[in-house]
Amino acid sequence: MLGGIVDRFDTAVDARVQPLRGRPLVDAFAAVSSALGDRGLVWFLMAMARRRRAGARRARALRAVAFTGVVTPAVNRALKQAVSRARPPRPAEPPLPVRIPRTASFPSGHALAAWCAATLLAEDDVAAPLYYVMAAAVSYSRVHVRLHHASDVAAGSALGVGLGLVGRRLLPAGGAVMRRLEGAGMPRPHRGLTTS
Repeated sequence: MLGGIVDRFDTAVDARVQPLRGRPLVDAFAAVSSALGDRGLVWFLMAMARRRRAGARRARALRAVAFTGVVTPAVNRALKQAVSRARPPRPAEPPLPVRIPRTASFPSGHALAAWCAATLLAEDDVAAPLYYVMAAAVSYSRVHVRLHHASDVAAGSALGVGLGLVGRRLLPAGGAVMRRLEGAGMPRPHRGLTTS
């Protein structure tokens, strides 16, 4: 029964997205958003922009990069192996220029990392809407470029928000770890921040 509901949801969302495919501006937007979500690139860049001055903003940026870079790949990998869902069929027309993952479809690692990082970065930040808009753009892109079913993206998004909230609880603003991070520099990019 649940499979039927999920399939109907995926089919309905895909039917809404289909008229947008093949439009050059929308395709370019989706390809760029998907590429920026690869390996957490956009979140690392946003955190780098926030880390210029020591203080709470830097600490939250470091928390977002470190927590998202360590936790989301582990959760993503475990769920992909457990569920092992096939990706949507690839279209006959030439695909958009995006990296084609070899992993299972569920959940969307791009959406998982995007919403986790956005949730962590957004805490007490006037730029919070920007982070959530970027997370939504990355999430939409994965359906548009046909690398995920809509339910993969919905699950990845929900898990990402949940993990981001867990990260806020484990490493609260004003806590001992965060106070130490307020004066720290940025870590080097983490190769483990994989998304698919």
